[in-house]
Amino acid sequence: MIIRLGYACISETLSGITSSSSYTYTNYIKEQDENKLDRVIRSNLMDLEKIIDYNIANHIHFYRLSSKIIPLATKEDVVFNYESKYNKYYHSISKKMKENNMRVDFHPDQFCVLNSINQEVVKNSIEILKYHYNLLNMLQIRNKVLVLHVGSGSFGKKNSLTRFINNYNALPNHLKKAIVIENDDKVFNIKDCLYLNEQLNIPVVLDYHHHICNHDVDDLDLYIEKIFKTWKNQNPKIHFSSPKNRTKKDMRSHHDYIDSNQFIQFIERIKKYSVNLDIMIEAKKKDEALFRLIRELKYKTNYQFIDETSFKV
Repeated sequence: MIIRLGYACISETLSGITSSSSYTYTNYIKEQDENKLDRVIRSNLMDLEKIIDYNIANHIHFYRLSSKIIPLATKEDVVFNYESKYNKYYHSISKKMKENNMRVDFHPDQFCVLNSINQEVVKNSIEILKYHYNLLNMLQIRNKVLVLHVGSGSFGKKNSLTRFINNYNALPNHLKKAIVIENDDKVFNIKDCLYLNEQLNIPVVLDYHHHICNHDVDDLDLYIEKIFKTWKNQNPKIHFSSPKNRTKKDMRSHHDYIDSNQFIQFIERIKKYSVNLDIMIEAKKKDEALFRLIRELKYKTNYQFIDETSFKV
């Protein structure tokens, strides 16, 4: 089993560098400053390339792109060309990621609710999906992945799952192929995600922290092999985080770092499946948390490290 570790969006190491600079809708409507919007987009893309360079230098092969790279891209009354206009940036970034075999994906935010009971929210969610897909297309990502939660639980779980199925089936095929689903920490557990996989053939991301917070049965062995088999053309993807606190109040919040003992217990639990995995570290300290975990793994285990962020079990 080969495991590659990754982090999400922001590097804590690269001070002052971010691909998430914003230009709010309110300010844009007030100022109507297309030059400012252009400057923000160019800044985000230039900083994204610096982050990719940093990832390459540190042998980070798995990275979650920020959804905020192109501000206002999903606003119906803000019309601008964010595709061909910035093609030189996309091409340069894409070339580096491709040459270094870097896996990237998106995780659209909480406003993307495909199974909402509000049709306006569903419409906006589809625009959000289109935007993320377009960016992956501009970056020439072959295996496009958009990670979604099942979403709203209004009118009960059964009705909510049916709404997800119906709205998913109404999507164009290219968006369907990009969507993968993740269990959440309150409503939809792994069993629900596997049900959707059975109905729609969607890959399932296991979020281990969410599973601890929200499960029908505690024993992952009942599900883990099925989860891995939902991935056809790519290595399975897992999200891993540690709770801020063990108290009920803070259980769902992410810690700054990863509990290495908990992580090792998880790896020891799943290594019998001998499946190569990509694990996204979801900690508030981002890449700092990733490298701290690696230092602890080197001290506490005999895992064979291939490079700075990949190891054999």
